[in-house]
Amino acid sequence: MSKRWDIFCTVVDNYGDIGVTWRLARQLVAEQGAVVRLWVDDLQAFAKLCPQAEIQAASQLQAGVEVCHWSSDWQPTAVAEVVIEAFACELPAQYLSDMQSSAHKPLWLNLEYLSAEDWVGGCHALPSLQTGGLRKFFFFPGFRQDTGGLLREQGLLQRRMAFQQDSAARSAFLSSIGVQPAAGEQLFSLFTYECASLPGWLQALAEGSQSLLLLVPEGRVRAGVQAWLGEAALGPGALFRRGQLRVQVLPFLGQDDYDRLLWSCDFNAVRGEDSFVRALWAGQPLLWHIYQQADAAHLHKLQAFLALYLEGLSTTAAQALADFWDSWNQGQATDVSWAAVRAHWSELREHAQRWSIRQAAQTDLAAGLAHFCANWL
Repeated sequence: MSKRWDIFCTVVDNYGDIGVTWRLARQLVAEQGAVVRLWVDDLQAFAKLCPQAEIQAASQLQAGVEVCHWSSDWQPTAVAEVVIEAFACELPAQYLSDMQSSAHKPLWLNLEYLSAEDWVGGCHALPSLQTGGLRKFFFFPGFRQDTGGLLREQGLLQRRMAFQQDSAARSAFLSSIGVQPAAGEQLFSLFTYECASLPGWLQALAEGSQSLLLLVPEGRVRAGVQAWLGEAALGPGALFRRGQLRVQVLPFLGQDDYDRLLWSCDFNAVRGEDSFVRALWAGQPLLWHIYQQADAAHLHKLQAFLALYLEGLSTTAAQALADFWDSWNQGQATDVSWAAVRAHWSELREHAQRWSIRQAAQTDLAAGLAHFCANWL
């Protein structure tokens, strides 16, 4: 009999939290045979990722997942066998009370944020005693075998490789979102947070020797691009040229189309967690704009990941990429580090492809959760 799962998500920073939980819910249903309810407090944000969603619906079925509006007016509902609070969101008080009084205590998991720091492996899957005889387990996504792994659907890399080797499929997809690359033009995507490094980097692209088309989906960085261009407004479809650089604004893309955008580009600048992991699976050179935290804690997380990711690169290529990421994430000038990245482009591209294949040998997050659930229940 299929296990019933409840996943709770509050939308904190635009689309990252709901992006992760929506991918996870779909994968649990499609690959693990789970019965999943996804509780989300912001259906408008969800509809950006799932355009066919009804933003007024209290409950709706999307891709086999029952998506429920988590409103302040909570109505009693049956407790699931597996309960996931995503990223330390607080469960509804009535639901938690029902968990405590349930004759069969559910498996309660807190899905943590992604980190490559060394301590994560030691804390992964540890329990914490709660009131009412409950235990809550802390489930950490990660890059090593001693963590919960990364979200990765079955056959993802095979689909990516087939797409990247099929020029007709790539052209058809780009055309479907209104993109027509010029001959010899490299494609970059930009989906980061606001950053003081942006104007200098854009200027370097405009003054470079390689013709580029920069694709900018709807997001927080668009205002910075608009300011650099000196334009009054940037709407979807807008196209501008500055030197060697063409800039095109895209509408917000659903998750499957965003994957294909990443696969289509030669370089992807991404942010947060969801788009970062998808860019890693795209197997192309990338920039990670990590979510900023107090006391520069995010920079420690950045360095922890780089320590893993840079393994196998030449010393100079590794230093170039590390310097570029570090400069960007501290809002510093990137002209020198970007020039060094470009000088090692072929090596960085080959490394990104190898890294994605090597990382895909590990158990994915949904399978890891299902295995943990089966052992516990």
